[in-house]
Amino acid sequence: MPSLSVGMAMSLLIVGNLFAVFSDALIKTIGEDAAVFQFVFFRQLTAVIILLPFCYGVSKKSFTDGLKWHALRAHIWLFGAIFMVFSINAMPLATANAIFYAAPLMMLPLALFLFKEKLTKHSIAAGIFGFLGVLVIIRPTEIDWAATAALIVALTIASNNLLIRKLPKHQTVAQTLLLTNLAGIPASLGLALWEGREWDWSPLITAAGSSSFILIYAAICVIAYRSAESNKIASAEYSGLLGAVGVGLIWFGETPDLAMLIGTAMIILPLIWLARLEKKNTSLITD
Repeated sequence: MPSLSVGMAMSLLIVGNLFAVFSDALIKTIGEDAAVFQFVFFRQLTAVIILLPFCYGVSKKSFTDGLKWHALRAHIWLFGAIFMVFSINAMPLATANAIFYAAPLMMLPLALFLFKEKLTKHSIAAGIFGFLGVLVIIRPTEIDWAATAALIVALTIASNNLLIRKLPKHQTVAQTLLLTNLAGIPASLGLALWEGREWDWSPLITAAGSSSFILIYAAICVIAYRSAESNKIASAEYSGLLGAVGVGLIWFGETPDLAMLIGTAMIILPLIWLARLEKKNTSLITD
């Protein structure tokens, strides 16, 4: 896979996060009374069906490479997906997404611990200022169950993005996503059976739509985080918050208040600053 510039990797993440917002919006349409584990299983099942044609003709031998890392990411992804359904249906879309975007900040210490990445003062400043924007939005006078669930989602997103580095680089993006979803199906099916709810296949189409959007996001993450150091591009994840505000307003009638607007500015402005700084540094190196 060819290497991408930091600016291109960040641009891809911006596009990917917009797709992720539509995936979240579809999750919100199922309502709080839906069978959560069934819905998560439907998402993984439809993801496998969508990905299979893209993996046709791939060497069977390569499917066993890095299996333990695929399995680890699969179960982290499953854990996060369950809490994502809970938090999205219990909170306004933009508020839930604001907490999800604590993931780039969480990636900074995780990258330092797992990969010994050097943290620049600029990436740390952008991450901290962005997280302060998240706090302005949610106004955490008390941490309730929904906010806790959303923070768990953010941690799983951060962990999964960093673990991309452990995956075999010769595997295609489609193969990577297929293996991750396949490895998680036994656990998601087991949870759906344990849930004990009557099987309802009506959310299957919604699950397929949500899977399609999130697969695009996940594919872009694989490409971007394989191409550049996470601490240099992770702040681009914040961009989806603007999409969440817009979709929440148009689709669900969730009007953002002043705190939401101020917090969003605190999240987006450091992103723009960091992107321009990286572009300037790249120009100085190439000149």
